Amino acid sequence: MTRIRSFQAGQSVAHLIETASGIILVDAGSPGREQQIMGEIKGMSGKALELIFITHAHFDHYGSAAAVRRLTGAPIAIHEKDVDFMARGETPLGTVRGRGKIAKVFLPLAERIYRTEPALADIVFTEGHQFVETEAEATALHLPGHTPGSSGLLIDGRILFAGDLLSTTGKPHAQRYYATDWSQIETSLERIKSMGLEWIYTGHGQKPLSGQALEKLASPGG
Repeated sequence: MTRIRSFQAGQSVAHLIETASGIILVDAGSPGREQQIMGEIKGMSGKALELIFITHAHFDHYGSAAAVRRLTGAPIAIHEKDVDFMARGETPLGTVRGRGKIAKVFLPLAERIYRTEPALADIVFTEGHQFVETEAEATALHLPGHTPGSSGLLIDGRILFAGDLLSTTGKPHAQRYYATDWSQIETSLERIKSMGLEWIYTGHGQKPLSGQALEKLASPGG
């Protein structure tokens, strides 16, 4: 049985997946969280970190990726459409709605305070990429909208790590604050609804969403 540990790593949630061969890290939290992440890894099973999967190029998701790689040697993977943003230490917000407007105003200040470290990818993937670095059945799903390269990691065909396409902070909801393409958010959501998933882990909110709850989730609207 797949063992998963989710924990708050600054402004977002990171996830550890224990496989037969080692551990996968999905998202690396905000800058400066590398020691926290290493502690969480050590608390799992003593297995080595074999992959750092970044769901999208926002600083609160890849902020400690380069530092964790230095400490573990694990490769960093990100979709080809977000790779350049991460390499430049950028956070593309696109069009903002609601409370997202406040965050967009303060983003330049946050980037200076957190001093986001750019990260060069070791693995640049596209839709359907199979990660041979792990013995788990781990597949990349391109789920664009939040950013051009936003992606999920599908484990064993039934558990999805969906990044910021969804949130379980408060009442579970689809992305409603930031998108480079709002119509793609809806398309990506409908895609995963049709997959018959058992559990979905999100970039914000430590509680996973069941597949049944996902099917009932409302679209954010175009």
